[in-house]
Formats: sequence, C-alpha cells, structure tokens
Amino acid sequence: MRRARVALAAALTALLLSSAHAASAASSSASLDELLALLATRRSSHVSFTEVQEMAMLTRPLESSGELLYEAPDHLEKRTLKPRAETLVLERGVLSATRGHRKYVLRVEDYPQVVPFVESIRATLAGDRAALERFFTMDFEGELAHWTLTLVPRDPAVRRHVARIRLTGERDAIRTVEIRQSDEDRSLMTVGPEITP
Repeated sequence: MRRARVALAAALTALLLSSAHAASAASSSASLDELLALLATRRSSHVSFTEVQEMAMLTRPLESSGELLYEAPDHLEKRTLKPRAETLVLERGVLSATRGHRKYVLRVEDYPQVVPFVESIRATLAGDRAALERFFTMDFEGELAHWTLTLVPRDPAVRRHVARIRLTGERDAIRTVEIRQSDEDRSLMTVGPEITP
C-alpha cells in the first residue's frame, strides 16, 4: 500500500502585502487558471516515464520505467515495465494493482489517506481546480511555457506522511512529479515524450 501511495502532492504567511505583491499574486492565479483550463482540454495522453524512489531504509535508490496512460476524466494507468512488470489502474474511484498472478483491488473512498495521492495527478490532468483545492493548498510559479505547481496536503493526517507534491511542466505537458514524504523519503517521476500508436 505504501508503494502505491508513493507511485500514484506551504502555508504562506505575510504581514504586509504591497500592491506589487498583490498584482503578482493575481497574475499567478490567472496563470494557474489558464494552465488548468489548458489541461482540461486534453482528453487523453500516452507517455513514457522513469521513476526514482529514494528511501532511508534502502542503500540505493529504486529505479523503474514504463508507460502512463490517461483518458479523461478519471482513467489513469501506470504500467511499470522495468525492473518487473506491474500495473496500477485507477478508474471510477477503484484502484487495482496487478503484479504477476496477483491482483489487488481497493475502493479509494475506503482509504482516505490515498485520495490526495490519486487526486494530485487525476485532478491536475483534468484541470479540476475544485478537487485540488479540496485536498491541497496550492502554490503556482512560472508561466504556461514553464511552470511549477506545489501541492501541500490540507489534512494533518496526510501531512504526517506527505510533506508536498511538486509537479513541473510545459503548457499542457507534465514533465516531473516529485513526492516528498515527511520522513524525507522521496520519489521523482520524469515523464517522457508522447508514445504514438
């Protein structure tokens, strides 16, 4: 379960807001709205990925690679091909994992600690701001050409496990997804180019 949570997102305090800062914040919000609107127009995606997981209990990072598939609004599939085949599929609130002859199925709503992990990717791909704001505080930096979206879980129980999820991208393409856990373990997924049929 821990691996599935890690596979499949900052409180900002200010005493004074200058007009320049307020204008910058408004611009940032407008850019985030533009990004989410752009992401919402993409109905499907099929890309390669590589992932590196760094854990204190391991002497070296775990590396894996495979393919990601997305079909709007809620089908997300992660096919790990190396070092061994494994498939994670999220569809209509059900997460299934297959490795070899073993298959596990769980309803996401029965595991509330998993929901933010799932929504960090699904809601971002769907451009679903309401879902993102339900589970995270968001910090957007950059412009559509090169952007960073940092998600900090709102739920203190989730924050005990995940400090933040940071996504970077270019226009409607997500390039990296970093999950930083509260114990400093981390995973970094780098999303490659589109796979053409």
